[in-house]
Amino acid sequence: MSNLVIAIFLLSTGASFVQRTTGFGFGIFIMTMLPYLMPTYGEATTLSGILALTTSAVIVWRLKRFVTWQRLWVILLTFILVSTIAIFVLTRMEDHLLRLILGVALILISIYFLLFSQRIKLPQTKRVQVGAGTLSGLLGGFFGMQGPPAVLYFIQSEPSKEHYMAMAQTYFLIGNFIMTLVRAYNGFFTTTVLTDYGFGLGGVAIGTMLGSYVFRHISSHLLRYIVYAYIGISGAIILLTN
Repeated sequence: MSNLVIAIFLLSTGASFVQRTTGFGFGIFIMTMLPYLMPTYGEATTLSGILALTTSAVIVWRLKRFVTWQRLWVILLTFILVSTIAIFVLTRMEDHLLRLILGVALILISIYFLLFSQRIKLPQTKRVQVGAGTLSGLLGGFFGMQGPPAVLYFIQSEPSKEHYMAMAQTYFLIGNFIMTLVRAYNGFFTTTVLTDYGFGLGGVAIGTMLGSYVFRHISSHLLRYIVYAYIGISGAIILLTN
């Protein structure tokens, strides 16, 4: 078994575990390494998107009774529009610049969640949904990590952790599906992506199963802070090696 296969399997396992436990973070986790394993940055975001889509599909199927579409459509439609534009812009940007931006973005996200996530309270209005969807679309289209802005919205607006998980994963499922279609149109869905997707499926299954256990039985508070710190360290490494 090649080092590439092992790396994609392990990254998929870790990313799915984080996604199932905290409700987000698949793209953030896997994109710290995936751009260095794939031929182009666009192919890396495409692979990340379809693996995350698979993870979300499993979760949504199990928690579909907790989805309330009235609270979902504004932020979702905004995300789809903005992420589509971002993907088209992506075809005109250099990999070096994207990695530089990604490193800075990871550090800023890490600092935000470590220091401010418990203090900021946002009103649950359509304006807030549009704002969260816009930020999520930019991060998703450019970096394949649309989670943080959307998670902030859902975690404050949903009445239980089950509703939060179901709404967030439905959002990610539909959003990643649309982004995959747009990426395919722009030539990023290649045979390499499809082959590596097969390598990552086993990791998705294992990571989702383990994350489901943690979500049911153990508080994810400490785990979240470990993940946030890891995000910041990963961003710094990307900047230093760029």
